Amino acid sequence: MALAHTILTVLMDAPCSGYDISKQFEMGVGCFWNASQQQIYRELAKMEKQGWVEFETVPQDGKPDKKIYHSTPAGRAELQRWYGEPSEPTAIREDLLVKVLAGAYLPSAGLIADLHRRRQGHHHKLMHFQAKAAEHQANGAPTPMQRYLYLTLRRGIRYEQAWIEWCDEVLDVLKQQGTSPQALDPKTQGNG
Repeated sequence: MALAHTILTVLMDAPCSGYDISKQFEMGVGCFWNASQQQIYRELAKMEKQGWVEFETVPQDGKPDKKIYHSTPAGRAELQRWYGEPSEPTAIREDLLVKVLAGAYLPSAGLIADLHRRRQGHHHKLMHFQAKAAEHQANGAPTPMQRYLYLTLRRGIRYEQAWIEWCDEVLDVLKQQGTSPQALDPKTQGNG
């Protein structure tokens, strides 16, 4: 998925400034797609050149003019084209999994500390996503975008729950081994 398709989807709900789009990323879309405000503005400039978005300039007192973006027919056609393509799973590239694999050869103290730190981060995100989901539930009749955003939040919640469960599982295995097993030296293993 390209950042452009995420932005086009956000703009389908309502015209937005680049700042408003970045807030949408922080408040909901961020559970599955992250982008900085700078990346969003760069992408909007590219999308404008491609004819996928246009903007209206809104003057502001004491501030730079605000650009309010909206998708064009060409942008909606691009979103429709992309929507029709089959999605593929995203390849996993996760440093922590490599550290767990290396745990067979190295002392576990650093790994245990990293697992606790990561678990805490996933717990924090889980609480954030659960709070957002509860807000959606409490808001009565949701708009179509809010209904589908809720579904993406549910996926984010499950993702964070799975990470927490896995961190706990690895920590339990390490605890059963003892908190500081000897590092295995591959040169001394089975070479006798």
